Amino acid sequence: MITLTVNGQTRRVEAEADTPLLWVLREDLGLTGTRFGCGVAACGACTVHLDGEPARSCAIPLEAAAGAGITTIEGLPAAAGLAEGELHPVQKAWIEIQVPQCGYCQSGMIMAAAALLKANPKPSDAQIDAAITNLCRCGTYPRVRRAIRALSGQA
Repeated sequence: MITLTVNGQTRRVEAEADTPLLWVLREDLGLTGTRFGCGVAACGACTVHLDGEPARSCAIPLEAAAGAGITTIEGLPAAAGLAEGELHPVQKAWIEIQVPQCGYCQSGMIMAAAALLKANPKPSDAQIDAAITNLCRCGTYPRVRRAIRALSGQA
């Protein structure tokens, strides 16, 4: 048994220590907002926050996540102190600016953007490019940047 703190709740899971965190989140805990994309930490569809920092959950062994505070897209609003049912500001901006096209990669993009804006409330375009390394097959990068700039008051 391995104990995790996921979205503010203590969860005990029975899985091998080297199981990727992504699979535990999706299969054992039912948190399917975190997506599988590539399995090699390249695309970012599986991005979650570990102790507030963006991390690619497909490449993190379960035992390495034990003891860390894990936040998934489902827990992002609560982690920001928002009421149940309320959307995180990044989620709201994504909707208002119509960022997603197919939407598959967007939970990872939102997690990366939320971490960036928490660390740097007014990022430059170069800082956005450096922080948002997630891949989007639909090419919504200009809308991602527009949403981040709107949230930072630089629209």
